[in-house]
Amino acid sequence: QAQLEESGGGLVQAGGSLRLSCAASGRIFSINAMGWYRQVPGKQRELVAAITSGGGTNYADSVKGRFTISRDNAKNTVYLQMNSLKPEDTAVYYCNADRVVTGFGVRDYWGQGTQVTVSS
Repeated sequence: QAQLEESGGGLVQAGGSLRLSCAASGRIFSINAMGWYRQVPGKQRELVAAITSGGGTNYADSVKGRFTISRDNAKNTVYLQMNSLKPEDTAVYYCNADRVVTGFGVRDYWGQGTQVTVSS
């Protein structure tokens, strides 16, 4: 099995920055894509950004130009640098690891979520 541990959420003023980190641990042989999703109460969880093992990236239109996703494959860690934050970025942010290969098989994993609050 694998576990995802997130860090870096918090409270920030509009226009500020935060950096989220998510480290995958366990007997991991490989991870396909890693990404960040966010969810606010009453709404569906939505993709914020994702990155493949080869470095290909995908961003939600609402964060393009403000957020940057990166990944350290050797550490099985993904980062989300969030700049020029807006109040509408307030949400619980979840880390996702897609098609994680361990000794137990292949499956997706989710982190526990970290709160990001942007004050106006």
